This record gives sequence, C-alpha cells and structure tokens, in this order.
Amino acid sequence: MPWEPTSRIPVHQPPPPSLADWLVLQVPARVLLEGDALPLRCRGWKDMHVTQVQFFHEREALGGLSQGTELLLPSLQLHHSGHYRCQATVGHVFPTWQESALVMVAVQELFTVPVLRLEGPAEPREGTPVALGCLSHLSPLRPLTRLQHLFYQDDMVVGGPQGSPQLQLPAVGLSHSGNYSCEVRTETASVRKRSTPVTVTVRRVPVSGVSLVAQPPGGQVAEGDRLVLSCSVAEGTGPLSFSWHRQGSAVPLATGPYYKLRTVRHQDSGRYHCTATNGGTAADSPPLWVTVLGEQDPLASGALHPRCHLIPPLV
Repeated sequence: MPWEPTSRIPVHQPPPPSLADWLVLQVPARVLLEGDALPLRCRGWKDMHVTQVQFFHEREALGGLSQGTELLLPSLQLHHSGHYRCQATVGHVFPTWQESALVMVAVQELFTVPVLRLEGPAEPREGTPVALGCLSHLSPLRPLTRLQHLFYQDDMVVGGPQGSPQLQLPAVGLSHSGNYSCEVRTETASVRKRSTPVTVTVRRVPVSGVSLVAQPPGGQVAEGDRLVLSCSVAEGTGPLSFSWHRQGSAVPLATGPYYKLRTVRHQDSGRYHCTATNGGTAADSPPLWVTVLGEQDPLASGALHPRCHLIPPLV
C-alpha cells in the first residue's frame, strides 16, 4: 500500500498591520462634556516600542516631541472637538516613523450660553425696583453640577459670584443706566460663558402736579404788606429747580421754590405762575392772580396814634 503524506494543518498568523495600524490613538469611550479631562494615548501595534510621540488636533501640533505615550488635555472646551491623531517612531531595531488613523472627539455642552432677562421695562423709572435673571440650562448628563452666576454693568461686577441666577435692584437711579450682562461658570471656573448685553436706561419720573400757593391766601394783599408765593410738585424725581414768571415779563422774576415780596407795591399786581423742571421734563403751575389792594391802614399794623397837644389861649 503506497504511502500518502498526511495533509498539513494550516496555521493562522495575524496579518501584518497596514500603515495606519502600526499606531493606535486611544481616547475614552465615554461622553465628553466641557470641563472634562481628555487623556490621549498613542500605542504601538502589539505594544511595540514607541518613541518620539507627537499628538495633533486637526493640523495643529499639541506640544513638542515626547518620549511618553500619553497626553492629558485638562479642561475641554467646545473648540476641542475634532479629529485627533498621533505620530511616533515604532520599533527597536529598525524604528520607522508611523502615523495613527484619525479619531473623532466630540465635546458636548455642559450648560447653554446664558440669556439675561430683564423683568420689567427696559426703561424703568427712577426709584422703581428692577430684577435681572440669568437663564442657562445644564446638560441632562450632569444635572447636579453647581454653577455660579455673576452680573456685570458696563463690564464691572455688580453681583456675584452667587448660586442664585437672580439679581435684585430695589430702587434704581440714573447711575444704574448701562449695558448689563451675566456670566455662568463652574465652581472651578473651568467652564464659563457670558450672555449678550442688555441695555437698561433709567428715566426720571416726569414732573407733574405743579401747584402754587400764596400767603396771604388767594393772592390778595394790601399794598405795603408781605407776599410769599411757594411752588411744589406732586411727582418728579431728580434735582428739581423752579423759576417764577409774571405775565408780560420776558425774563424770570426769580429762581427757587419761593418768591418773596417784602413790601408789595401796586405795580406788583398781575398773573403769576411757577415752572418746575428736573432736567428732563418741565411743567407749569396753574396761574395765580395777585391783587394789590389800597395802602395799608397804619392802625391795622399797630402803629401809634400821634399825640395832640392843646395850646392855651393867649391872654
């Protein structure tokens, strides 16, 4: 019986790696959010010896050549999303320069860009309260992240850092006018975002309800007596100024909340009014007729009667 050779059992050897398989860039498989750390590892095929490692983000080199095989990006931002790769020399005896395949890294938002909301009109009146709200939403992947809020007026901090997203201004004045914005950041400030500005213009309360009061009442005064006119407003904020006017006179008679005539003359009769202004608005009082009566009776003012002396007849 002829001898037949036994059939050979095939032995499977791993195929040699392609050029892109000599190096593998390893990144975490978990979802990455802003503020997370990103470890990069450049590993050789079958753990072959790797030296002169360099990492790249898109076309930008991340640092210089390194003998280590790992690089840590400590605090990711949205602009860190993109393609990463590494280059290195592989092997001991005949080291060759190799490059890994591209690996896509996507960084997701930890929280949204804040929006500053003004509760109430954008032009509040002086003395009224104003509330500012800084609205931002956390990622559902990190719902328990603690955030800090800051408020700015013309790039100057006016509130925070604080946990509350609200800022209360109990009574605004003209100095509160300006551009407001808010910032949301993590407690370590590794992630921070700022809102677009909102303009707040505080308006003075317009002058209204101007009234004129005379003493003596009614504006009837005897010639030679004293006359005092006073001007007041029911509403109006800011520094108030007053001026006094009489019909037929082109220039103001006086300024200030009072107009005083110590000795009234007949020519002081006429129609008077006052004007009040706060620099932004002005209003006039209703007119008041001032009537100067005849000359004052000296007896009414307590003047003494002249004494009469009797001259005896001549003898």
